[in-house]
Amino acid sequence: MRAFEAAARHGSFKQAAAELAVTPTAISHQVRSLEDHAGLPLFERRTRKVVLTDAGAQLYPVLRSGFDAFADEMERLTRRSSRHGVTISATIAFTARWLVPRVTAFRTLHPQIDLHLHASDDVVDMGSGGVDIAIRYGAGPYPGFAVTPLFADRFAPVFNPILGTVTAESLGEQPLIDFAWRRRDPDNPTWSRWFAQAGMPQPIDPPLLHFSEESHAIQAAVAGQGIALVSLALVRDELAAGQLVQPFGPMIAGFRHHLLTREADANSPISAVRRWLILEAESAG
Repeated sequence: MRAFEAAARHGSFKQAAAELAVTPTAISHQVRSLEDHAGLPLFERRTRKVVLTDAGAQLYPVLRSGFDAFADEMERLTRRSSRHGVTISATIAFTARWLVPRVTAFRTLHPQIDLHLHASDDVVDMGSGGVDIAIRYGAGPYPGFAVTPLFADRFAPVFNPILGTVTAESLGEQPLIDFAWRRRDPDNPTWSRWFAQAGMPQPIDPPLLHFSEESHAIQAAVAGQGIALVSLALVRDELAAGQLVQPFGPMIAGFRHHLLTREADANSPISAVRRWLILEAESAG
């Protein structure tokens, strides 16, 4: 079929032979074999050229498109095999609020690397091979990994300015938005800790809006449903846009985000993603 296609395209057994690096006799034998199989002549043999018969003219475009489709698919598969994928595991809130808004910028810098974001508040076993980079939130330590501190978190009350004037003393007049911490720790940045650090008594039975996940608490605050005590790093864009305000403190310390990897070659895609994450954290800090 390749001999037939080349001969039909060139109108010459000799030129087809040159392209396929065989003799013109070999091309003639292969075409004859195809004609015997079809039971029909596919070429008219003329002096110094060959011309397609009606049967050959019907067969050629079908075969030509088949070869083109094969070549296109091979090119697509080759392009896919040359791409690299890197999986990042992080909490649901960090993935949604910090990583996702930065993906477009990453793709501009590294179009050959595909990011796979694994969002989960459960600790993922990096030894299973499914995760290349993990961003862990806590005090550590994280033995067995190359650990890079990214940035320390700070928490403060934020709210949508549509709520009007809100002061620290009037917090009990608006719903207080909070969310569940998976890990019980006395250093968790909770409302109780905030009031203690502010030197104020915590309101007795204030309106309360409770969520299981921090990003939902942030969305509720943006929607004007109350005052949320959330990570300032995760609402940086909303504060800059005026969708949220943070008019008073104190700001209380959260934990630190750490970047965990296993040892990787300095030129590997994992190392490229790691460097990008560090630079993004530095600029956000």
